[in-house]
Amino acid sequence: MNIVSSQNDYYGNCTIQEIKPTVQINSLSHWFGQRTMRRKVLESISMQIAPGEVILLTGPSGCGKTTLLTLIGALRKVEKGDLFVFGKQLNGANRQTRQLLRRKIGMIFQGHNLLRCLTAEQNVQMGADLLKDLSYRSRRNQAREWLRAVGLDDHMNKFPHDLSGGQKQRVAIARALAARPKLLLADEPTSALDSITGREIVDLLKKLALEQSCSVLMVTHDPRILDIADRLLKMEDGKLMSSIR
Repeated sequence: MNIVSSQNDYYGNCTIQEIKPTVQINSLSHWFGQRTMRRKVLESISMQIAPGEVILLTGPSGCGKTTLLTLIGALRKVEKGDLFVFGKQLNGANRQTRQLLRRKIGMIFQGHNLLRCLTAEQNVQMGADLLKDLSYRSRRNQAREWLRAVGLDDHMNKFPHDLSGGQKQRVAIARALAARPKLLLADEPTSALDSITGREIVDLLKKLALEQSCSVLMVTHDPRILDIADRLLKMEDGKLMSSIR
């Protein structure tokens, strides 16, 4: 599959200084709970993600990694700090702004979130359906191509209850990629996959970043895939502790 243009084509004649970050975060904090049960889960997070950059986020369970992904993905309201995605400020953004932003973001979470009444192909086509410039036939063909790319060409007509956990995860990945996102947020995408399939998937995500200038932020505990990262970030107790090139 030709996944669009190269990163060099994207940058064109622009200088590095002219390229705007996909994500820009300044002093972002977040809390859960109310009154005496109120607990800070993110504290003064500042970072940015450039177009085409792959960042892996590591850290112990419960340290705030998934919360950060959901804030960047416009699934939660920003409480304090600045969070710009594609140049749009999410602090104070209304529902319509957040909905429009989500159309440009691919999300892969551990729960799969597949519709049980739809086949694998139909679930993936839900992602392709966000591309309004394509015909129905083109969107269907794109769904099939992504399913082949994740190794499920023999499972297109199966329903989620007929798929293993790893196969459901691959359908969810294909659905996110079918929308041609410019930002991909992935929470442990290889957790249900064997080592060979997991490697194939992260190599596919790396290819997407390079060919579509898609920014990728991936939460992982998998040490086998750290080599694909442009940067490794570590989070602990709601804070970013380190950034390693």
